[in-house]
Amino acid sequence: MSPARRPDRPAPTPAGLRRQPRQQRSRAMVERIVDAAREVLTTEGYDAFTTNRVAARADVSPGSLYQYFPDKAALVDVVAERWVDQVSEDVARALLDRLGLQGPAMVRSTADALLTALERDTSLLHVVWEDLPGARHRANRDALERRVRDVLTAYLAVRLPPEQAGRAVRLAWMVVLSTEYLTVRFVLDPDPPLTRDELLDEVVAMSLGYLGDLAPG
Repeated sequence: MSPARRPDRPAPTPAGLRRQPRQQRSRAMVERIVDAAREVLTTEGYDAFTTNRVAARADVSPGSLYQYFPDKAALVDVVAERWVDQVSEDVARALLDRLGLQGPAMVRSTADALLTALERDTSLLHVVWEDLPGARHRANRDALERRVRDVLTAYLAVRLPPEQAGRAVRLAWMVVLSTEYLTVRFVLDPDPPLTRDELLDEVVAMSLGYLGDLAPG
């Protein structure tokens, strides 16, 4: 359980929120608005996304919505950030549970964990990766990549001699970015030219070819 917060130390306001809801009823309303924003984004698309549509879906007045979210962009920010946090957490947890794996098994687990997390909500993946303005949401995608890279870097670092410690960062960057691109395209492409297992096999072959002497574990 987290420690009690002093009354004179308000909780930080999440990115995108105009102000922090303090009462239970207000917090519940904000959560309802965020859930509605996610639904509108995934069912109607970014171009049709408006604060009025979100307010109607959440069954609140536009004025109530604007108490906490100044505009459409703020709502989208919260939805995208929460999605990235969830995907990052899922992947990091899966990899931390498998740090004892070696060589091909570890590479396959990395790709499988990322693919599984991305498959959980393909509609929102499509919105974040292809519909939202790239510059605005690059930070969210960077956060996802960085979280996975950190775990893989830790794994590689203990398998390299001390004088090659810097190589772990480079290896993790190459493997994670290439794996991320391939898994995202597999999920989003309407008719990928290979099965899920074939994709994982190809990612393992590609990554192990790059890892070289680390491949056997």
